[in-house]
Amino acid sequence: MESGKKNDGVGEHEPGCFECGPLNCYRREGEFPPFCPGEALDDEVLRGVVAEYYADSSDARVARAAAEVEGLFYGKLTRVEETVEFARRIGAKKVGIATCVGLIGETRLFGKILKANGFEYRAVLCKVGSVDKTEVGIPEELKLKPGQFEGSCNPIMQARMLNEWKSDLNVVIGLCVGHDSMFCRHSDAPATTLIVKDRVLGHNPVAALYTSGSYYKKVMERRPE
Repeated sequence: MESGKKNDGVGEHEPGCFECGPLNCYRREGEFPPFCPGEALDDEVLRGVVAEYYADSSDARVARAAAEVEGLFYGKLTRVEETVEFARRIGAKKVGIATCVGLIGETRLFGKILKANGFEYRAVLCKVGSVDKTEVGIPEELKLKPGQFEGSCNPIMQARMLNEWKSDLNVVIGLCVGHDSMFCRHSDAPATTLIVKDRVLGHNPVAALYTSGSYYKKVMERRPE
């Protein structure tokens, strides 16, 4: 094993933020570890990225809006309320919702909240287009109920339909792991997540981390290939 590399029993990796103890980049009250990837950055490259936050661009507006919501409402508002405040601060008028069919009830409630706050909104269901999973190359045996029609999730179409509607902000509600990444990749508008799907833990995935040393130790075990 090369010097400076860690071995966690699975594979090798260069030390970085994962191993950092002081987390000095947040408050700068201590010292940076010798392996700090931030300190190794080329100053010109870093300044070039920082300059983007000062520009009159969509990235700059999103960054400022996010900072405003954090600074003004830290620990005071729920994620639902923060999403509304963020939408206001980026000047959004039309909010698109990319929703899982299993969370349509939650989506309808969120739509009522958006309406009450003066936003236009449109939801596009994950099964939009209703194409059987086998038509996109998924084997019959991987269906939840083999032998029956089972609509394939269609995150690309969800994104395209909201793009055509010209949404100013898109909100993800419960899309599957992977489908959410595809939606965000194809979304023209900035996308944020309101609900992360976890069918086992009632859409609270962090519970698996909190209980990894006790009730849910199996999450620390390597899963079979």
